[in-house]
Amino acid sequence: MTTIAPVSNPPASNPSSQTDATSKTRVDYNSFLKLLVAELKNQDPTKPMESTDFVAQLATFSQVEQSVQSNAKLDQILQSNTLTQAGSLIGREITSADGKTSGIISQVKVYSDGLMAILKDGSQLVVGPGVTIKDASSQPAA
Repeated sequence: MTTIAPVSNPPASNPSSQTDATSKTRVDYNSFLKLLVAELKNQDPTKPMESTDFVAQLATFSQVEQSVQSNAKLDQILQSNTLTQAGSLIGREITSADGKTSGIISQVKVYSDGLMAILKDGSQLVVGPGVTIKDASSQPAA
């Protein structure tokens, strides 16, 4: 019986672009590859794997690889959408869900779990459920 060494995260070539979800996916993908190679190395030569079993494993390998690639593309699309949304908020008026904080958005910070609007007065407001965002020019004249 062969012992397989524990899987460790590979060093990231660009840590700022790699998320925890991507790391977890990469570890699962690498684990799958290591298990497949170990199984092929350690199969009994007197009882080789049935060709149908081998084809099924190759099909599974292909599905895993396609899923990893699809997830990477979806992450890129989501990141692009978030950046577009953030840029479109600048110059608009935002009001918190409770109505206590309001102002014109001067900049937006993008975090992995959402957006933070920074108002012209320096206060910060999480862009989330219940906030109201409207065009700043739609304010009644004083």
